[in-house]
Amino acid sequence: MNRLTLLLLTALAPISWGTTYLVTTELLPVGHPLLAGLLRSLPAGLVALAIGRILPTGWWWVKSLVLGILNIGAFFPLLFLAAERLPGGVAAAVAGAQPLIVLALSALVLRDRIRPASAVAALAGAAGVGLVVLGPDAALDGLGILAALGGVTSTGLGIILTKRWGRPAGVGPVAYAGWQLTAGGLFLLPLTLGVEGLPSRIDGDAALGYLWLGTVGGLIAYTLWFRGIQLLPVVAPGLLALLSPVVATALGVALAGESFSGAQALGIGIVLVALVGGQIVARPRRSEEPASTAAAERVDVRA
Repeated sequence: MNRLTLLLLTALAPISWGTTYLVTTELLPVGHPLLAGLLRSLPAGLVALAIGRILPTGWWWVKSLVLGILNIGAFFPLLFLAAERLPGGVAAAVAGAQPLIVLALSALVLRDRIRPASAVAALAGAAGVGLVVLGPDAALDGLGILAALGGVTSTGLGIILTKRWGRPAGVGPVAYAGWQLTAGGLFLLPLTLGVEGLPSRIDGDAALGYLWLGTVGGLIAYTLWFRGIQLLPVVAPGLLALLSPVVATALGVALAGESFSGAQALGIGIVLVALVGGQIVARPRRSEEPASTAAAERVDVRA
């Protein structure tokens, strides 16, 4: 598989996550965001385990739990807390800082050298997301900002550790995603039942929404996402994540009748330039490129 195909497949994950806001507001019962996170992760994880037919061994039980909590279990509650206390645009703008967080963590954890061009692309992408989602009446809340930063830091660290630990030999991407989805879902299960509870009824629209979140936004998206993290340069997934708020904005305009300004159009243009430019500068030198995709998948599994 060439790098462009890998990028496009990985990009399908944040594109699908960009549909979450519309699905949540139009199809799901109000006041049950944790349930949405639970149903996006746990059923998909169990299906992936059944397909992959392999369980973690040794330290991978611990690693899977850590990755599942960082990428899913901790991220969802922090995301929902930010959504409750901040306008959606402010929360999405804070999420746009994820490429910068990933770059900083890669330098600290992976000892990667930060390329100036990659830092510029990350800054431009964050600024572009801000133009897309921030309005003139955006309100700030201290706890909401901390929750949003905690959420993107959690997933940023998840990206870094997924890159560092890799995937054990003989474990396919579906099974690997299943480990994390199941761990994250089990973490969310007591929170959902103890804090939020269940809705009084789930109608056909809600069932369709949960099915979309669990299949496209869960099983398929996370399988592609974790595989892309392992095979792409570390900054690439962080930049691709910027597609999520852009897609959410585009769907709001196209399907929910939301307005679209010139500043938003400029912001989308900046994000796209940052995405393309960031992928170009993140391209490994020839001496760093793996001999093949198969060889690249046999990654380091050091603790």
